[in-house]
Amino acid sequence: MTLRWRDTRLVVRQMSVRVVLVAGSCLGLPGTTIGGMRVRAFLVRLPSGARYWTVLDDDLAVVGEADAFLRDVRFGRDQSESTTRAYAGGIALFLRWCARTGRHWHDGVGQFGLFITWLRHAGPQVSGLEVVPGAEVLTGPGDAPARSERRVNGVLTAVRGLVVHAVASGTAPAGLVSLLYEVADHRDLPEVARGEDGRMAWRLRARHRLREPERRVDRASDEETLGLLRGCRSARDRLIVLLMARAGLRRGEVCGLRRSDVHLLPDSSALGCAVTGAHLHVVRRENPNGAWAKSRRQRAVPADFLVVQAFDAYEFERMAVPGAAGSDFVLVNLARAPVGAPVRPDAVNALIAAAGRRAGLARAVSPHQLRHAFGSNVADAGGTIDEIQDLLGHMSMSSSQVYLHPDPARLRAAVDRVPSPRELAGMPR
Repeated sequence: MTLRWRDTRLVVRQMSVRVVLVAGSCLGLPGTTIGGMRVRAFLVRLPSGARYWTVLDDDLAVVGEADAFLRDVRFGRDQSESTTRAYAGGIALFLRWCARTGRHWHDGVGQFGLFITWLRHAGPQVSGLEVVPGAEVLTGPGDAPARSERRVNGVLTAVRGLVVHAVASGTAPAGLVSLLYEVADHRDLPEVARGEDGRMAWRLRARHRLREPERRVDRASDEETLGLLRGCRSARDRLIVLLMARAGLRRGEVCGLRRSDVHLLPDSSALGCAVTGAHLHVVRRENPNGAWAKSRRQRAVPADFLVVQAFDAYEFERMAVPGAAGSDFVLVNLARAPVGAPVRPDAVNALIAAAGRRAGLARAVSPHQLRHAFGSNVADAGGTIDEIQDLLGHMSMSSSQVYLHPDPARLRAAVDRVPSPRELAGMPR
């Protein structure tokens, strides 16, 4: 489909050459685009039950290059459905920008700087499916960015993946890769990430990336966790809170637990398991409730006495519901139809929000903040980064680095422990 400037113009106030270039002009030159101005992400359900997200164009037809990449991500690389959702959303933004500026997406790769500026300053009225007449794109200071640095970098990662896959499959020119990556050595990497043979190694480094501000982990406080437990109305809900706050499980890992994954005996060798002590096995598998373990690597997570007691209380609660006995899933519906069906991940958000409201918490606490609380508590208790990585199931050690920032109270205590000159002189402090 060929789109000309008159088809893709935006009504922009306070025009300047820079704003027009970002917001919708292609200097009056027509260009062939793929996708269209209303390109969107779309969920695909296959007959096998597997699901992934793809990208549709204006005519609701699949965008071939994007679909091939997203299918490879989901089934070739065994990534999660949520990963394809994030990638599809980022690719849809890129194709939408290309269409509205009259560029073929191959040409858009060479204008990543303009695309980044558009992402930063084009809000939903400009970058959404429907363009609102009179929408502005502001490039100067004064307005908060439309997207954070983290969100922009996520979109760029998705587009880079699309380009590399298209080049590898022969549907895009090879020169596009050099526009996105530069060859770099490994000297800027941490020592643990370098090879052991001492030789210089080379890698591809992305040319375009925004510097993300260093932020503290947004964790749930211990008081908020206790408040959630008080706000829970069932033993099942209390177990869900503790599995995230005391075992560090993700929401999808909690809902994907099977009975065979739970080993609460001191010795599980009779079950063919060599792990000692009470523990849970986190296994990646397809689940009918949409639950998904993010990490491919199976891991065993120790269960403390609070989690074991919560399992005991929940088991008695579940035994009182006849319809729940037949399910192999640990967490099932006990009062809501269909009884005995596995709990869906989005239901976890709802029950955590409801428990927070009943407890009168000052803010809404998310399931992932409970997981952050576990990682932070392990670090504050003296856990090493490799222990945190294994417990949380992180693929990269850098993902666990954020938990090693000490709590402000610990920093204050460290300063207070330093003896004063008066104490060194034998005088009262």
